[in-house]
Amino acid sequence: MSPAQPVPPRPADDVPADDVSVTPSAAPSAAPSAGPPPVLAEVVRSGFVEGVHRGSVVVLEADGTVAWSLGDPDRPVFPRSANKPMQAAAILRAGLDLAGERLALAAASHSGEPFHLELAERMLTEFGLSADALQCPPDLPLDPVETEHYLASGQLRRPLTMNCSGKHAAMLAASARNGWPLDSYLDPGHPLQLLVRETVEAAAGEPVAALGTDGCGAPLMALTLPGLARAFAAFVRAEPGTPQRRVADAMRAHPEYVAGTRRPDTWLMRGIPGALSKMGAEAVQAVALPDGRALAFKVDDGATRALGPVLARLLEQLGYAGETATRIGGAPLMGGAVQVGEIRAAF
Repeated sequence: MSPAQPVPPRPADDVPADDVSVTPSAAPSAAPSAGPPPVLAEVVRSGFVEGVHRGSVVVLEADGTVAWSLGDPDRPVFPRSANKPMQAAAILRAGLDLAGERLALAAASHSGEPFHLELAERMLTEFGLSADALQCPPDLPLDPVETEHYLASGQLRRPLTMNCSGKHAAMLAASARNGWPLDSYLDPGHPLQLLVRETVEAAAGEPVAALGTDGCGAPLMALTLPGLARAFAAFVRAEPGTPQRRVADAMRAHPEYVAGTRRPDTWLMRGIPGALSKMGAEAVQAVALPDGRALAFKVDDGATRALGPVLARLLEQLGYAGETATRIGGAPLMGGAVQVGEIRAAF
């Protein structure tokens, strides 16, 4: 383990950048690029470009080589929740026997729909645990529609509703199975978190560049975009029955549990059978395609509104144009109750 340690955890996973802590001594170090990052998306209102979103992209061939890239993909980033498949694989490696919807929820940034919350609570009960043991922060559902329903029913923020509660339930269960401490399951020196780091580095084929604290309180490990894309491709290519392949198969079979019924990750995995997709806060996205290629990108300003248009353009360029890409790419701008513009890809 690196001598650098993260500062104390702070809340929510899929939230703005100032809710992520990083040890200064472990911060990513990269030479400054020659100029500003390229524009990945434009904000167009009434025919006028009122803003842009810059960032970096990498696309890998099926053999793992870089097909093409934009910006500075070798600058490490925090993948945020795009690291969750690796965390779920580490949970399996720790001996917790999860499958199906339970394993998908362990890798999820769920929307807080009733079926997500019911399964997270059931998982805790099945392993003799209580929601009181969760150390993710109290939160509202990630999906705004669900938030309206939730508040209208008179309910308050709670850890179980936080989008990472499935991951935390599985981490607690894995720790309980092994007799590891439950009160420190988020400490970077905890046996489970050491196993997570080992799993992340093995999948990415590179060392963790920085260690921080994610919004949900879990250790957060920085990678380059090629490393993140390699990890997703490795999960899809892994032999059946391995922890990596079990996670990929569960996510692809039950994408509603990975995200929700109104989320692009779900649409992509339903619309392109065999694809593995996971977004992360601060506008990070990783996808492994069924033909073995993979992609990852980061929008520098963290604007998740740019994720859909950028992802849709990449899918189109990689030969997956169609209804799924169109649905993912839709990002209208409204003027009153009328659409007057859109957020569109600019490459």
